[in-house]
Amino acid sequence: MKLNAIIVEDEQTSRAILKNYLAKYCPNIAILGEAENVDEAMILIRNHELDLVFLDVEMPYGNAFDLLDKVGDIDFETIFVTAYNHYAIEALNAHASYYLMKPISIDELIKAVDYVTEIKIKENALQDQVLIPKANNVDGKITIPQLDGFEILNTSDILYCKADDNYTEIYLDNNKKKVVSKTLKYFEEALKGHSFARVHKSYLVNVNEVVKYVKGKGGSVILSNGKEVMVSSSKKSDLLSYFK
Repeated sequence: MKLNAIIVEDEQTSRAILKNYLAKYCPNIAILGEAENVDEAMILIRNHELDLVFLDVEMPYGNAFDLLDKVGDIDFETIFVTAYNHYAIEALNAHASYYLMKPISIDELIKAVDYVTEIKIKENALQDQVLIPKANNVDGKITIPQLDGFEILNTSDILYCKADDNYTEIYLDNNKKKVVSKTLKYFEEALKGHSFARVHKSYLVNVNEVVKYVKGKGGSVILSNGKEVMVSSSKKSDLLSYFK
């Protein structure tokens, strides 16, 4: 399985070594870009659909945990690559998939990549079997996975979805809320073709429920229930394309 990845590391030599190791020993990894600080990493994350980020802990103007906080709704796996072992607990709390120590062991690197690849294979299989087919094949409906099966919602009843770490809050037009242990990215894919727009890293809105757009750098939208949702400047054109 091909995985799209970036390398976030402030030392050029370390980036080059890791990139060479990946090209030689982990051919399923496609490196889409490199960053040497948090700001550069954020640009890459915003502009690419990523499966994996190789992340050094200490960088100029912020560290790995600052970056993950800025990203917010994380829909990629993370492999920490660092010379410092005292960050292991923090990495675990940040849901890191693997923790590699410098100098990098080729065997450990292969194990880390294989581990992430297996995670992605399982995620894709679950997505195909549980949610996406139901969203696409049952007209106007979507399934919400539950421990004992799944609940069926009409997509027209959904006002908006809000990210909450690895959970998604689904707000309905009857003032009810559903909390599902899936990321917002998961629902963004599931609701493609159902007039839902990702207007912010934390929000996916039903464009049929938008009653007003307020101008600004990104602006904001007012939904039929009075909820105001901020629009990221990078998402503004996608949203407005629905109303041309």
